[in-house]
Amino acid sequence: MFGKVIGRRLIFSAFILLAVSLLVFGATLLLPGDAARAILGQQATPERIAALNEQLGLNQPAWQRYFTWLGGLFVGDFGTSTASGTSVAALLGDRVWASFILMGVAALISVPLGIGLGVYSALHRGGRRDQTMTGFTLVLAAMPEFVIGIALIAIFATSVFQILPAVTLAPPGDPVWKRPEQLILPILTLVLVVTPYIVRMMRATMIEVLDSGFVEMARLKGVPETRVIFRHAVPHALGPVAQVVAIQLAWLAGGVVVVEFLFRYPGLGQALIDAVTYRDVQVVQAISMLVAAVYVVVNLAADVVGILTNPKLRSAA
Repeated sequence: MFGKVIGRRLIFSAFILLAVSLLVFGATLLLPGDAARAILGQQATPERIAALNEQLGLNQPAWQRYFTWLGGLFVGDFGTSTASGTSVAALLGDRVWASFILMGVAALISVPLGIGLGVYSALHRGGRRDQTMTGFTLVLAAMPEFVIGIALIAIFATSVFQILPAVTLAPPGDPVWKRPEQLILPILTLVLVVTPYIVRMMRATMIEVLDSGFVEMARLKGVPETRVIFRHAVPHALGPVAQVVAIQLAWLAGGVVVVEFLFRYPGLGQALIDAVTYRDVQVVQAISMLVAAVYVVVNLAADVVGILTNPKLRSAA
């Protein structure tokens, strides 16, 4: 039965991606300007614009272009960049890895950190440590990512310590991980944006679980407090928190655009901004579908975690 539940979720996720592909393709049709004119410049003649439109297939009906593009997605072909004339997959290859490194490291730090701080705050609820943690996370949660990033640049790169680079310094073509110091500020920005939400949700859920009957019964039976917390309370609190974690990890896929632009990081965010500027429709479509796929995958993973950690949902499945 559990496999059937996951199978239904996979089918539903496929329909979501199909709907997203329709929305993305339709939205790119509404972008202002003409791709051929943006490539050739304002002085291009109508004949050259018509020839380029025919070469790029932009003179075909919209429905025909959509199905051609959708068919390419099924075989991993994202099309050809209208601005550079190169394959979109080749153009975005290094940028995808650069963004995934940024998001992956930020997730590996923020998720266990947020869960651990949430448990710690719940165990000291009402005390000075809990109040300090609650106030600090509330302030961070209210601040946009670009404000946090600018503050970190001011502290660690310009005004106070001047120990880290303010922007990415890797030459074009070089992997960003060759100079790990340039990853610190972007990753720290993402961690400070994502962690407060996980902390606050984990604290609230953990307090609710600690006040539940089964935890009280375990304590009355003489079960050691450490085992009560980590064997009984924390696993039951992870189910609801998994949804918040999924939302935050999905936000990383879209919110990383602002952070990458702020730090001039050569990832998908910077590529998306350049593609919109030059009306490179194929690149915009490819990045949008990659972000949508990340959203679907992390939410599916959250559903699986929620079922596995919740006995009621596990029994229903």
